[in-house]
Amino acid sequence: MSTIRCLIAVAASKHWPLFQLDVNNAFLHGDLKEEVYMQMPEGVPNPNNKVCRLIKSIYGLKQASRQWHEKLLTALESQGFVQSKYDYSLFIHRTDTDINIAAVYVDDIILTGTNIAKLDELKAYLHKEFSIKDLGYLNYFLGIEVGYTADGIILTQKKFTKELLTGCGFDVSKRTITPLPLNLKLSKSDGDSYADTEQYRSIVGKLNFLTHTRPDLSYAVQYLSQFLQDPRQPRVTALHHTLRYLAHTEGQGILLKATDNISLQAFSDSDWATCPDSRRSVTGYILLLGGSPISWKSKKQNTVSKSSAEAEY
Repeated sequence: MSTIRCLIAVAASKHWPLFQLDVNNAFLHGDLKEEVYMQMPEGVPNPNNKVCRLIKSIYGLKQASRQWHEKLLTALESQGFVQSKYDYSLFIHRTDTDINIAAVYVDDIILTGTNIAKLDELKAYLHKEFSIKDLGYLNYFLGIEVGYTADGIILTQKKFTKELLTGCGFDVSKRTITPLPLNLKLSKSDGDSYADTEQYRSIVGKLNFLTHTRPDLSYAVQYLSQFLQDPRQPRVTALHHTLRYLAHTEGQGILLKATDNISLQAFSDSDWATCPDSRRSVTGYILLLGGSPISWKSKKQNTVSKSSAEAEY
């Protein structure tokens, strides 16, 4: 997702249009290299009890996603696009005067760049090769809503947030203004066991998905994720607090600014030995491109630091 956010941030700053494509039955386009056999589908007459030898990488095969990616890679390279060495899902076509970019997530493709004619040419070629849906301007991608304003491009997850709050099973009517209670410190042995462990794990997993557009939730999700194995009552109370904060801030997201200054900035910080069980520290960082957040993380360090300076550096 960092690559997608970075691409959209660049497009916002350069005022490039963003288009979205969806490939129909993507995995069926891949060609199998191995010999793979399948039993005949139920209901098909098969008096001799024969089996099928597969030619295409149908859904469900271990090779399916790999073969589809190879097929798409060949198609994009034939149109002059070069695969990025830093992110294999990013493809760039560059000339002396133009640059066009394709970002791929399985069967979803985002296109942007300076040469609209080249992008239209690519759309026509891909439709001829694979059959695609041209979804027009990018407005919804991987559960993320994309909005356009004079200030830039806004990424939110309103629909997913609403579904999460509706189905979480907690009363979130009393709002909070922080993702976690202030000065919260929980130990693994605190409190009684919580019966519905699957509910806790499911909600934390959904909150983790929300961090794609909500960096303010990163620390809370990192903290709550430490207790997935044994979510005792105090941790569930902390989770309830996070859900009430989410209800209070429903609809918030990130703004990728339309600015001429696209310099890269990085900020990081760390606490020191705050975990009561392991005494390990937590590091957080955020990267800004033109003042727009493109990458962030909150993570517990792997080792114990002997000083606050060591924890930070």
